[in-house]
Amino acid sequence: MKWTHDWVTVRASILLTFAVAILSIIVGLVHITTGGVDSPLAMYVPDAVRRAVGFTGTLTGFTMLGSAYALKQRFRVGWYATAILLPITAIQGLLQVSPFSVPLVAVSLVSVPALFYNRTRFDRTFSPSPTQLAAGVALVTALSYGTFGSYALREEFDGISTLTDAFYYTIVTASTVGYGDVTAAPASEIGKLFSITVLLINVAAFAVALGVLLTPAIEAQLSKALGRMTDSQFNLLDEHVVILGYGDLTEPIIENLSGNNTQFAIITTDESVARRLSDRDIPVLTADPSDEEPLQRAGIADARAAIAATENDAQDALAILTARQLNDEMQILAAAMQRENVAKLRHAGADRVISPAEIGGRLLANSAIGKRDAEAASQQLLGEELD
Repeated sequence: MKWTHDWVTVRASILLTFAVAILSIIVGLVHITTGGVDSPLAMYVPDAVRRAVGFTGTLTGFTMLGSAYALKQRFRVGWYATAILLPITAIQGLLQVSPFSVPLVAVSLVSVPALFYNRTRFDRTFSPSPTQLAAGVALVTALSYGTFGSYALREEFDGISTLTDAFYYTIVTASTVGYGDVTAAPASEIGKLFSITVLLINVAAFAVALGVLLTPAIEAQLSKALGRMTDSQFNLLDEHVVILGYGDLTEPIIENLSGNNTQFAIITTDESVARRLSDRDIPVLTADPSDEEPLQRAGIADARAAIAATENDAQDALAILTARQLNDEMQILAAAMQRENVAKLRHAGADRVISPAEIGGRLLANSAIGKRDAEAASQQLLGEELD
């Protein structure tokens, strides 16, 4: 496959980042469980370093999963995190000096050019919702309370002498695992009461955090049921076509775009139509195509073209005006239901305007008087084989 713009896209960067994350986790786990696989270069790296990078490699892999998810959402912070983590994964792979780490190093190095090639496409700023902020603050506060509180009361506990012991105790207690290796002293009422508060506060904090993680998934299912696609489904669109509205010409447009493997998204105010399109896994927004917000959600800035072909020329003109303001470089095509509106749609910003009624009338008239070229043109447009 050639190294072309069509291949080096946002999707390539995201998929490569996910691949690096999975490889980093797998290779790290292999080195943790086996202590490292010997290779001719193993003598140049101390065993302690090899074991350490196996452990840190696994942690880096899980961290990179988070950055890959941020990339999928087009967040700029995800790009920065990935740009930092990719060299780290490559270095960790080199220090592991094992045949298993070769794919990790190779994929990490290949991911760097793709990431920098698409750096301008990850331009969304991360603005956490009040719920996400509350969940983060609650989780950090609960863990800090358990860690520093148990360390301050370490004389009331059996097994706590360092901050690491205190953090371990907090995590074990918060997760309700309770290994029993770190407990309040049998005669310490303060230690027992503190353990109860740590358990209640941290379980509540983790419950809030889990709710924040599950809420987007639930919203995605509800959005699909209502015919409204989520932002994450639009974020992967690149060099696509935005269809402004839904009309009689839309289905043939969908068939032709699908047949040419061209990505597209539809914006329509008809909720029943949106539900049907959503059931077919077609990216669709239930909104007014003449509004800026739905056009931005549909990725109008990265679109290659926009099509306005409903039965309402006035509404199409408004949609074309808005689309042209948001992206003055893409091609905009329109269908005028009324012949006198062709010039108006061009003035609104359409690059090409056709009149289906006029084209159909001329083809029918030419066919009626026996012009074979008209019939051939009609068959070619409909995708039919010529006799």
